[in-house]
Amino acid sequence: MATNPFDQQQPIPGVKKIIAVASGKGGVGKSTVAANLALALREHGTVGLLDADIYGPSLPRMMGALNQKPVVSEGNKITPVERYGIKMMSIGFLVNEESAIVWRGPMLFKAMDQFFRDVQWGNLDYLVIDLPPGTGDVQLSLVQKVPVSSAVVVTTPQNISLIDAKKAIDMFERTGVKISGVVENMSYMLNPANGEKMQLFPKGELNSYLDQKKIAKLVEIPFNPSVSLGSEAGIPIVESNSSGIEAQCFRDLAKKLI
Repeated sequence: MATNPFDQQQPIPGVKKIIAVASGKGGVGKSTVAANLALALREHGTVGLLDADIYGPSLPRMMGALNQKPVVSEGNKITPVERYGIKMMSIGFLVNEESAIVWRGPMLFKAMDQFFRDVQWGNLDYLVIDLPPGTGDVQLSLVQKVPVSSAVVVTTPQNISLIDAKKAIDMFERTGVKISGVVENMSYMLNPANGEKMQLFPKGELNSYLDQKKIAKLVEIPFNPSVSLGSEAGIPIVESNSSGIEAQCFRDLAKKLI
């Protein structure tokens, strides 16, 4: 008799809640949301940040930790890197930034299992997991191996992004993961002259889709070049400009998720 793969779920020792940040496609700012969400959650407890994007890890650079390396102790236990009070793990800490990861599915499953079981996360109130784009092996490994408390799906306003966000939502629904809601990133840009909201992208059918599905839009995050500049410099916006509207959006997101 075939076993249910979801019966293999085991909590990560010491971790109270796992929050998955996902998107159906790349380029929507998912890793930026994950990094700033983790920083905003510091006000509510101890936080870890796991970069599960094996093929394209970006959190070491975004968090200003490119030159840091985790310590591997006897028994192959890994002490995570700490930055801004956040415990972090990423394949990007273990390989050269310019090196391609050429792995098939079984290698991905093994790496994810090591991130869950062999990293000494300690006691965390929240572990934020930055998932890669799509609905493939890493996502499946996550939902099979650990109980995910909630999922957040990141999209931009236009329909070309919504198409893939729907797939991410469908994946979580099929695997029984609670969807806390959707983040609309780069929702608008504030005109510096008069403070009016300007639409960078055509507004698609996101609002009507969420109404139909009874899924909350958690927050609308404006576009600001300072956000991407902060990520490039390794100082996320919540850390570099805590009083700005963007940082406040991430704090509002954190409050809604707790």
